[in-house]
Amino acid sequence: MIQRFDVGPRLSEMVVHNGTVYLAGQVPETEDADISTQTREVLAGIDALLARAGSDRTKILRAQIFLADLSDFPGMNAVWESWVPQGHAPTRATVQARLAKAGWRVEIVVTAAV
Repeated sequence: MIQRFDVGPRLSEMVVHNGTVYLAGQVPETEDADISTQTREVLAGIDALLARAGSDRTKILRAQIFLADLSDFPGMNAVWESWVPQGHAPTRATVQARLAKAGWRVEIVVTAAV
């Protein structure tokens, strides 16, 4: 069975299939904020979506992080490392990319177990 959440014409915010949760790219609420603020907002959104699916950050399998500017890497990592529970770090990739809105500094895509 496939469950889709917050389905729009372009994408679903989250899809659950076969015990796996797939999140769409999560972006910050506040444009033009610093990387720490934007990263905290994105991670809070991920927490909320995972909770709706019956999962949590200890069950994240993979994270893909997109930064508009790699100079934000240390600031994003500081927030990320305080958020990821000890012993539960997922596989992860971080790349620089032009994001859809100029004010966004970070976007994160997560796959997790239920």
